[in-house]
Amino acid sequence: MEKIKILFVCMGNICRSPTAEGVFRHQVSKAVQPETIIIDSAGTHAYHVGSSPDRRAQQAALRRGYDLSGLRGRQVDARDFYEFDYILAMDEDNLANLIKICPPPERHKLKLFMEFSRGFSQRDVPDPYYGGIQGFENVLNMVEDAGLGLLDEILARSIAKE
Repeated sequence: MEKIKILFVCMGNICRSPTAEGVFRHQVSKAVQPETIIIDSAGTHAYHVGSSPDRRAQQAALRRGYDLSGLRGRQVDARDFYEFDYILAMDEDNLANLIKICPPPERHKLKLFMEFSRGFSQRDVPDPYYGGIQGFENVLNMVEDAGLGLLDEILARSIAKE
């Protein structure tokens, strides 16, 4: 399997995208050699560069066995559009922001993460920042589901190439 690079993107890179990164790392580690899929996350805004994920996101993730403590916020960089194979936005607003700054030949890499979901009809992962703990639980439910769908697609493409 050739290396595949995935970037999850939300606004500040402290709630949804680091949660998706942590969950997907865990899912990948159970399915394939982890070094074959490179996973990162970033924000469209520079609000929390260098910050740990939101404490509530970390607590909710840890209750399900995902450790987000080593992750640090960063902003999307122009190089990301060339380096990553999948650039997955958590919602329509962040996808629109990515489209504005992405070089046209690389736009095929941009998608909504929830396009890979099998159990949710929602296209956006709602931002839990201003809500209660249930919002973080909902994010986990959504990214667990979409992560499995993404992993299935990657594995199917890998098998098709062989």
